[in-house]
Amino acid sequence: MGGVSGGVAGGQLGGALGGAFGSTGTAAPPPPSQPQPTKRLVRVKSLLKPPRQTYSVDPEYPPLAFQTRISGTVVIDAIIDERGNVIQASVVSGHPLLIAAALRAVLQWKYEPTSLNGQPVSVELQVQVSFHPKS
Repeated sequence: MGGVSGGVAGGQLGGALGGAFGSTGTAAPPPPSQPQPTKRLVRVKSLLKPPRQTYSVDPEYPPLAFQTRISGTVVIDAIIDERGNVIQASVVSGHPLLIAAALRAVLQWKYEPTSLNGQPVSVELQVQVSFHPKS
């Protein structure tokens, strides 16, 4: 009946074998996506002064760690946003019984906002949380 051998029943008369459903072949390609502006994250090193801490929460000593007299320091990589809030924290090292308490404390800390060339920036900073049982 004038259709294409192997075509779809009810398809377009004179259509092409393997053509796309509903395609006219005249659509313009979509425009390239615009890159999203990225927030700048700077690692605190010798060229950038570490931000000054303005608010601190002492970690709550985990009862089991206290009872077994476990002490030590938990080292944490913290990301501080442009407003001075700790928005992310990940453990670098420390005793497993002390890690959760250290993370909870650090996530509540506040810092003076950091700027680079007059622009606010997020910074990555390594902090230490010490646990020492008192007698």
